[in-house]
Amino acid sequence: MDYGRFKFEALKKEKESRKEHNTINVKEMKLRPKISEHDFQTKFGSVRHFLHDGDKVKLTIMFRGREMVHQEYGRKLLDRMAEELKEVAIIERTPLVEGRNMIMIMSPLNKKHAKGDQHSNERRPTQEVEVSVTVPEEDDAAAETGSNNDHAEDTNP
Repeated sequence: MDYGRFKFEALKKEKESRKEHNTINVKEMKLRPKISEHDFQTKFGSVRHFLHDGDKVKLTIMFRGREMVHQEYGRKLLDRMAEELKEVAIIERTPLVEGRNMIMIMSPLNKKHAKGDQHSNERRPTQEVEVSVTVPEEDDAAAETGSNNDHAEDTNP
């Protein structure tokens, strides 16, 4: 085998191994303590989307001026976000004040798949289920005498 072929195969193996690695991105969402409800819902939707994609999310509450005195508003905001996202994420780092910012990191419950894995588009094989049904039998005597009124026609005009 010549050296060029060796280099080509080594490069190909390296590229293939990079494809299997899981890269986790950290997305940041910045909020203010006096955020309106609609803006909160918009940011909440973005955070939910990031977590569904398998990325970690760093939530930052930015305080200005006298807002630093009322840090409980920022804490309530982060607690609300964590409560609404509890089915898709866990709190990796609890809210912590760093300077004029309060930071919380959330990570998704289900991990991100590698780029080479494309299991989400495949159909799952169906499972075979055995079902037994018992049908009640009619009495032979009732069927012969015609006492079964299921099929009898109404003779009244």
